Amino acid sequence: MNLEHKQKNNTVLAKSSIERLRFCNFKLRTLLNITQAINRNAPIDELLNSFKHLLSTELNIGRFILFSNLAKKWQLWLDYGVNYKDYEHIDIENDLLPIKDIEITIGEADNKFVGFDFIIPIFKNDEVIAYVLIGDVDNEQIGLSPSIQHLQFIQTLTNIIMVAIQNKELVKQSVAQERMKKELETAAKIQATLLPDIEELPQCKTLKIKPFYMSHYEVGGDLYDYGVISENEIYFCIADVSGKGISAALIMANFQANLRAQFRNKQNVSFIRIVKSLNKNILKVSKGNNFVTMFLAKFNIKTRQLTYVNAGHLPPMIYDYQKKELKTLKTGSVGIGMLDEIPKVRVGKIKIPNKTKILCFTDGLSEYSTDEHKDYGYFVTKEAMRRNDRNIEQTINFIIEKLNLNKENKKIFDDITMLGIDIEAVEA
Repeated sequence: MNLEHKQKNNTVLAKSSIERLRFCNFKLRTLLNITQAINRNAPIDELLNSFKHLLSTELNIGRFILFSNLAKKWQLWLDYGVNYKDYEHIDIENDLLPIKDIEITIGEADNKFVGFDFIIPIFKNDEVIAYVLIGDVDNEQIGLSPSIQHLQFIQTLTNIIMVAIQNKELVKQSVAQERMKKELETAAKIQATLLPDIEELPQCKTLKIKPFYMSHYEVGGDLYDYGVISENEIYFCIADVSGKGISAALIMANFQANLRAQFRNKQNVSFIRIVKSLNKNILKVSKGNNFVTMFLAKFNIKTRQLTYVNAGHLPPMIYDYQKKELKTLKTGSVGIGMLDEIPKVRVGKIKIPNKTKILCFTDGLSEYSTDEHKDYGYFVTKEAMRRNDRNIEQTINFIIEKLNLNKENKKIFDDITMLGIDIEAVEA
């Protein structure tokens, strides 16, 4: 009997060893297949379907659900053998996030996880990225339940798949960001070509122009423009579209094209007509979601008259060197695209006999602030314009240096544009 009993024990042990060996081989094959699928960049759906098949068919797990925050939001990614009512009451933030180790839920009083035996957290770099809840269909079955038998393997398998999926998502985001970066760089180059070249203006002793443009992002919603109307007249403009980024840049490009089109009929440059036409176009293009503030002016070199409209823009500063007098140019209308119809457009006209400098700018400059001084940019600009010993180029350079206007300055939260004009005195 002892010999027979020993032989039976040996047979059982041999069968058990064979089963363990088979399962070890199965785990190795499974991990190899999953790794190969990951290496050939299998789609996420394929990885999840393989995972579902392995748990349900190969490992005989009766029910399971998978929650993940790979999409930056906790949500259900996979379920098997369950209904919505089995997990609808689970509050991920309060019920799952505190769990940092495998947790047994069987036999708990007030069990929120009825039907599930184990909760398995999945980590990447010490951060929980997923939770797997597993359970057996029949807890009365003979022998070790599949959930208990395969617990560690399920955790390992889930970890490999979820980390691979997260890495795929990160790569996808990286590729999208790189594509967006290149598109923005191209857009920035295109936008730069739309800005006028100082060489486009004829050489003139009476008038000189100095621009400065710095977008907060790669592309911006600010604009400056100038051009020749006739032999004795030039126009100049500064504008700012509400909003930022690509959408603002596209609207501004359209705005500039329409502005320039208004000056094609050089014999009939009516500022009232121009403002109303631009208003109609902006409403059409932006669908009422954006508006543009604009300062538009023309200067007649022969008559020395400055004609302008300020359409809701920050009033440019004008400084008379002889009188040592600083004023602002306010006359005009509401912003472009603010109303369906602009009720009234007032046109400002002033004579400029003396040496004068004009500075147009956007609110990115005027609203530049420090911890100690709100709207410090406007204060510096005003003080710089009052200096009698600085022409407009020196004035702008002083503002740039004083406020440290460059892309590295973290205090800048908006596009900054300046357009300066020097007008020399009437020759005796």
